[in-house]
Amino acid sequence: MTESEPCQAIATLTLNPAVDIAYEVPHLIPDQKSLALTTRYDPGGNGVNVARALKELLVCAHSCCIVAGNIGDLLQKLLQHQLDSPHCVRVEGETRVNATILQGDPPAQFEVTGIGPLVSELALSTVKASFLELCKGGYAVLTGSVPPGVPDHIYGDMVDQVQADNGKAIVDAHGALLQMALPHQPYLIKPNRYELSVLRQRELPTLEDVAQEARTIQREGVQYVCISLGGDGALLVGPDGSYLAKAPAIAVKSTVGAGDSMVAGLVAALARQQSPAEALRLAVACGSGTAARPGTEIFTHSLVVDLLQQVNVKVLDI
Repeated sequence: MTESEPCQAIATLTLNPAVDIAYEVPHLIPDQKSLALTTRYDPGGNGVNVARALKELLVCAHSCCIVAGNIGDLLQKLLQHQLDSPHCVRVEGETRVNATILQGDPPAQFEVTGIGPLVSELALSTVKASFLELCKGGYAVLTGSVPPGVPDHIYGDMVDQVQADNGKAIVDAHGALLQMALPHQPYLIKPNRYELSVLRQRELPTLEDVAQEARTIQREGVQYVCISLGGDGALLVGPDGSYLAKAPAIAVKSTVGAGDSMVAGLVAALARQQSPAEALRLAVACGSGTAARPGTEIFTHSLVVDLLQQVNVKVLDI
């Protein structure tokens, strides 16, 4: 991870990007103004965050997204500095703004998520065509919410198109978006423990329960199933085995973007043809690195290099 390495084509799709604003405040008081100690602006949206993380890992990736209005102008300016290869399609309306408020006393994190502009069929077709061309034969990251006008079966449809061109589709979504994508058998999915519980419609009180459900999904046609476990690390189930990686001990400052950073670690390692165990190790280091950063900041390359030495991966008999 000391220099950029050649790998397969990688593209991320962000249909509902945002400008993420993070405020640090001493304490929120109802019906009163709270003066921020710090304010930070970052390009946001899950696919954008994955692309930001890939850049920090020295892995080149294209990033396709939809922008609108004055907030979209600001988003594009921010993207120029934090992504290698942004590709934006403009629509009417206004790009959403997401806010994260980090309270000092008592420690708490609050998040408010915007809606996003209405997306026409023409704009959707344009961004899809660009994305499919850029990820052809490589890795296609389909992640995040969709704006008004975009159907929930969008990711499932795109999995078929990606894989028809010999690509590998990664889906990191929840609810109907993930439920409708599963029958199309994406290459990899990465729900968290709660999202897996909702998907399988059952409680998952033990690690064995989580692993068994992940294995069931893998046997139904998804090649790799990665379940993020928060501070407990993550589980990866694939055709060649099951692996558990414990998260390193860190002081969590913000969880925004931690899951996206995990996806970036998985994609970076797999694109470099590293083993599934090493992919999981890198994913957990990336997720932990972002959780250790305040607000909407993501990990740094040097931080991940340090954390990698603290992540242990063990083989599970599942």
